[in-house]
Amino acid sequence: MAQRQASADDEAHAPDTARIQAALDGCAGSGGAVVLAASSTTAAFLSAPITVRAGEVLVLDPAVVLHASRAAADYQVAGRATCGTVGGAGNGCRPFISLSSHSGLASSAATGLSRGRVDGRGDLPILGGTASWWQVAASAKQAGKQNVPRLVAATRADDVTLHDVDLVDSPGTHVSFDHGDGLTVWGVRIRTPAGARNTDGIDPAGATDVTIARSWISAGDDGIAVKAGTAASAHISVLDDHLFGTHGVAIGSETQAGVSDVLVARVTVSGRDAFGALSVAAGGIRIKSSAVSGGLVQDVEYRDVCVDEVKYPLAFDPRYSSAVGTSIPTMTGIVVDGFRAIRSLHLASSELDGYDAAHPLGLALRGTAVDSARVDMAAADITTAGATFGACRSHPPRRTCA
Repeated sequence: MAQRQASADDEAHAPDTARIQAALDGCAGSGGAVVLAASSTTAAFLSAPITVRAGEVLVLDPAVVLHASRAAADYQVAGRATCGTVGGAGNGCRPFISLSSHSGLASSAATGLSRGRVDGRGDLPILGGTASWWQVAASAKQAGKQNVPRLVAATRADDVTLHDVDLVDSPGTHVSFDHGDGLTVWGVRIRTPAGARNTDGIDPAGATDVTIARSWISAGDDGIAVKAGTAASAHISVLDDHLFGTHGVAIGSETQAGVSDVLVARVTVSGRDAFGALSVAAGGIRIKSSAVSGGLVQDVEYRDVCVDEVKYPLAFDPRYSSAVGTSIPTMTGIVVDGFRAIRSLHLASSELDGYDAAHPLGLALRGTAVDSARVDMAAADITTAGATFGACRSHPPRRTCA
């Protein structure tokens, strides 16, 4: 596929869809794997949306690239807004890869850095038009909601695994795990520019028993976003990950059902994406909510996190939206231990806010050094044990978070 594009006929009919899905259907429940392997003539596959059934894994050989269809009609959800347009609730598209319970997506082992790749081709024009998926998303910034597909999604599925696979240029969120128990993401590499709007890295929502470890995430919104709109999220570990050009590690904005028992440890966050571009809205760690989507967020610990070249090192924001409501956010039992922010951007600031006196921010800062002096605080009950903001600028900053 020259320049990641196939012939006009192949683009219109995604020729590998039927045989990939047939293989997956035939392997379902076996505990085995369907392997996409390179042939003597090509290592590229082109498919419309597929479903990995329960009890199987889709494995990509290291040389293989699985390209997502650019035909919006392939993703259309019946009765909803038109996929590839702005309108409705923004839920008009199916995901490219749907994962069922006890299933997974992986790349087989290889020497060096080679991994099997899933390419969402969000940067290329939607078939039959001139705008790309990303341009559709950008056009919705002022008003409306974009209808674009997620790259990988598991909904009401348990025990899902992704490991050692590359996910690139998703039209929307790269990995969505919604209303499930048991997600393991290990060694996954996400590579999408910071400017690709609403292309979150990994979003667990209404999720429990989640581990996201040793992964590299470059994306155009939150690197990781834990949400709890209609079901609680709990027992979540984010360990030894590296984020680039994102809005950082986030909780919210939907927290109505409650978020608890979250550990973020040994994570680095860079304001530059994988291509070297600096994100103007880069963040470090953030809990965001509002009176229309708020709930209880408790027992969250950030341990040994370093952020570099970001605009918002620490952000605990209970007024993320100005909309009026009665779902008041409460953030308590929040611990930040061993946090560093270096080379923060010009006019960088941290926000340490509770909603009001009845719903204060409960925060402990230990061994925290932020090189930007600006801190906004309100309705906050904060204990400190070695916390500085701005003072560390008097010393030569470390060049990186390494």
